[in-house]
Order: sequence, then C-alpha cells, then structure tokens
Amino acid sequence: MMDEKMEKDEVQYDEEHLRDLLQTGETDAFREEYLALHPYDQAQFYEKVGPDIRQIIYQYLSPKEMSTVFEALELDDENYLPFIDEMESTYAAQMISEMYTDDAVDVLNELGQDRVSHFLKIMDQKSAEDIRDLLYYEEHTAGSIMTTEYVSIPANSTVRSAMNIMRNAAPDAETIYYIFVVDDANHLVGVISLRDLIIAAEDTLIHDIMNERVVSVNVTDDQEDVAQVMKDYNFLAVPVINSQDEMLGIITVDDIIDVIDEEASEDYSKLAGVSDMDTFDTNPFQAAKKRLPWLVILLLLGMLTANLIDLFTVTLEKVALLAAFIPLIGGTSGNSGTQALAVAVRGIATGDVEEESKMKLLVREGLTGVIMGIVCGIVAFLIVYLWQSEALLGLLVATAIACSIFVATVAGSIIPLLMHRLKIDPAVASGPFITTLNDITSILIYLGIATVFIDRLM
Repeated sequence: MMDEKMEKDEVQYDEEHLRDLLQTGETDAFREEYLALHPYDQAQFYEKVGPDIRQIIYQYLSPKEMSTVFEALELDDENYLPFIDEMESTYAAQMISEMYTDDAVDVLNELGQDRVSHFLKIMDQKSAEDIRDLLYYEEHTAGSIMTTEYVSIPANSTVRSAMNIMRNAAPDAETIYYIFVVDDANHLVGVISLRDLIIAAEDTLIHDIMNERVVSVNVTDDQEDVAQVMKDYNFLAVPVINSQDEMLGIITVDDIIDVIDEEASEDYSKLAGVSDMDTFDTNPFQAAKKRLPWLVILLLLGMLTANLIDLFTVTLEKVALLAAFIPLIGGTSGNSGTQALAVAVRGIATGDVEEESKMKLLVREGLTGVIMGIVCGIVAFLIVYLWQSEALLGLLVATAIACSIFVATVAGSIIPLLMHRLKIDPAVASGPFITTLNDITSILIYLGIATVFIDRLM
C-alpha cells in the first residue's frame, strides 16, 4: 500500500501524453493539461524533455506562463544558462521580466555583463529598474535575495483604503500574509497581519492596530544571518531595510529554504575537503579542479606525518610490532576529532554556541574526550593483551589512544571556535584537515611514550 502511494506521489502527470500533444501540434489540449499541473510538475516535465521539445513549448507558452515554470525549476544558479541559451533573446528577456525580482536576479547573475545589459534594454522599464537595483547588491547578502514585490500601506490610512491597496497590489506580490506599514518617507514603522486587517473595522486607522515592534534585517546582512532570524521567529517573510530604516523589500521563506540548502551543501563540501560541491554531471576536469587544492594541502601535511615517523625509526626498529598499531591510534583519534568538529560547527551554524557558552562547550567536549579515551583505552588494552600477551605493550597502546582521543576531541572543538572568532568560516576546518592534524599528534604521543619506555618493551 505504501509503495503504491509513493509511486503515485512520484508521478503526478502523464509525460508521454504531454509529449504526444506537443509533437502532434495539439496546442489547446497541451495548454489546458499542462497549465493545470502544479508548477513543480510543469518544471519537472520541462527539465526532462530535450531541447527540441522545449522549442515547441516556447511556441505554446507565453513568456509570463514560462516564467512560472522557470521559477519552479530546482537547479543550481549556474545550470539555468543552457535553458536561457535555447530561447530567442526577446522571449528570454520578457520571461525574466515576468519573474519575481529576486528570481530574475539569480538568473541574470549567471549571464555575462553584455548579455545582462542587452536583456535589461529590451525589458519593460519598471522591471528593468527593479532588477538593476538588486543586481547592485553583493552576492549572499539580504539585498541579493530580497524581492521588491511586497505590499506596504501608509500608517495614516484607514483599513478600508488599505484593503483597496491590497486588492491592487496582491496579484503581483510574492506574499500578502504580512502587510508592512510605512510613513511618508517610506520608513518601516509597523506590520499588520492579513487576519488582523480583515477583522478590523473599516474606519480604523492602521497605526492604531499595527504592531510597532517589527523584526527586520539590514540589506547588507549575510544571508545565513537572515536565515537564522527567520528560523528563530518562525517568519513567512521578513522586511529588509537600509541604514536609514527605509523599506527596500522582503525576503520570503521559500528563498530562505534555498539559502539553507545552499549553505548546508557548502558546509558539507568544506567538511569533506572540497572547495565547492560538484554534481554528478560536472565535467571530470572541473571536479578534479575543485577537489585538488585540499588534497595537495593534505598531501603536504601527510609528508609531515611521514617525517615524524622517520624520527622514530630507531624505536620502531627495536620493537617492530609498534608499527602495527599506528593506523589504529591515528584512525581512532581522527574519528573522535571529526565528531567534535561536527558538533562545534553545527552549534556555530545554528547559533546555539554563543560567546558565553563556548567555555561550556570546551569543558563538555574535554570531559567527553576523557570518558571516551578511558573506555577505548581499556578496550584496546584487553585486545592487545589477549592478542600478544604483552601487558606493557597493551598499556602503552591504551595510554596513547586515551591521550590522543582527548587531544583530538579538544582540538576538534577549539579550532572551529578559533576560526569563528577570527571571522573565518569554521567549516573550512574540514574533516580531512582535522584527521591529518590528529594523525600528527597521535603519532607524537604514541611513539613518544614508546621511546621513553623502549628498554622495558624490549
């Protein structure tokens, strides 16, 4: 029963039937069935068919209808370009002008400057001006992801006049659940919900029923900070202002979902030691180019590890069995360091780790490292003793593992906190980097202790 439901959810339209309607030229039938679909399904069909079929779609759909499909595409920004290239230039410009401003800017940011200028020239003047304003803002800031399609009403208006403004502005607004209140100078002074507006008496003045405690973000704020604000307050939209408190636009929850997804992918790629996450269809040379920088750095760090082992050649020659436990100790400490790193990075990203809680985090992770080190040390001692019947060797390995786990856990917490204080993205303290760093410290601890007790081991 569950499988049947999942299969039904995955297929919401008859792809072959729509293809047949396109190829047989049944324009009206295709438009009726295709435009009745949810925009997500429209976008899925559009993305799946080849360029030849899409050329027919461009003939059957107006630029405004096509803009709805384009906004529903679930693509990385750079992957919009091949679809734009397929379209006739005027059609593409008109389609982009019909999109919500923030979505239009995302597309145009991937085009060359000459092409953007050409598109802006052939768009209608109002759309071009709105888009040009947003193109000015730095990428990954509130200004770059906000939209200017919102509803605002004067503070001195009545509910009756506000409803008239709503009726005129609603068709083009991205959301109408929050109505923002401004003064004569367009300063943000309040907010009112659609519900409160509907139930209020028509002659009531807006400034008497509005909420004056408005949470807003600055146009220069980082998009991650905006996402945190919307998460904390459970907003569907948040207003964007400049340093003079002038209302510039809004950021809606659908854009923040995209930001969260983008930031999560970015952090995951950094934790994996990749400068920028590549997809399955990325060219092998491009994929290698993205991954190589970290690998080269880690290779150099690995050479340092090899040199450290070389320093203890005499110790290893005297008791060759010591070498068998190097991967075990290095791997265990690396894993514990990566675990601590993940906890710290997540706490920083979600805002759970504040200035006053950093020491609390370090103390907790330190105690966690002590407990894990003792438990793993006991397990290691029992394994080595049962395997080799060497109590001293088992004690050596157990001590090295316990100390390495403690050091790795503390390092995995301190490094991202230190980077965060230095205004560096803590995600760059990637898993491979921490693992390699812990390899170095664990070898120093293990072989250093072994060198001290080498005579007894022999």
